[in-house]
Amino acid sequence: MTDLCILPGLDGTTRMLRHFMAAVQPSFASVAAIAYPTDVALDYRDLEVLVRDALPRSPFVLLGESFSGPIAISIAADPPPNLIGLVLSTSFARAPVPLLMPFAALTRLAPVRMVPTAILSAVLLGRWSTSELRRELRSALGEVAPGVLRARAAAAMRVDVSDRLAHIAVPTLSLKANHDRLLHAGAGRQLIDAIADASPAALDGPHLLLQTHADRCAAEIARFAARLAH
Repeated sequence: MTDLCILPGLDGTTRMLRHFMAAVQPSFASVAAIAYPTDVALDYRDLEVLVRDALPRSPFVLLGESFSGPIAISIAADPPPNLIGLVLSTSFARAPVPLLMPFAALTRLAPVRMVPTAILSAVLLGRWSTSELRRELRSALGEVAPGVLRARAAAAMRVDVSDRLAHIAVPTLSLKANHDRLLHAGAGRQLIDAIADASPAALDGPHLLLQTHADRCAAEIARFAARLAH
């Protein structure tokens, strides 16, 4: 069995990944998520350096969620020798403007923790929103300095690592949410079209797919990892 290394979404914490990590744990030798600083605004390049220093030393699959997709893509395009697979969950290589624009505008108007929960829930959770998920979302965002969240949202709108997709040689799984209100459908298609050995998996859920469909995502990733072993 291999390791699974997870890179989190915009909040950069591991708070909202706990249920998914528990669900996927039986399929891997170890499961770990790399948290980002909550009080320092690092750009994508600096975050990539931070992540590379923390990657597993044994064979592993790298999972980049949403905001962290460009970091995972950059690492997979110039991989350590022990990287055997890549998973991208509701993510992108190039800023999916204009659909990210409203969310980024919210972070400029006020700290994300001050944005009405109903708006965040509608965009990120949709009809799969629960009181527990809303609390977790609020708690995760509340751990991060407002300026850091604003900087990450701005970075996501500027990023473009699409030129690195063709350099990815490891097998790749792209998890797509059929009811994603944040990303344009073309974001996922670009990944599939440009990565040589990429396969899609579409799930009936919102942008926060790992949080709302932890078991189903874990099952898809487990099947993907099992194929890598043969």
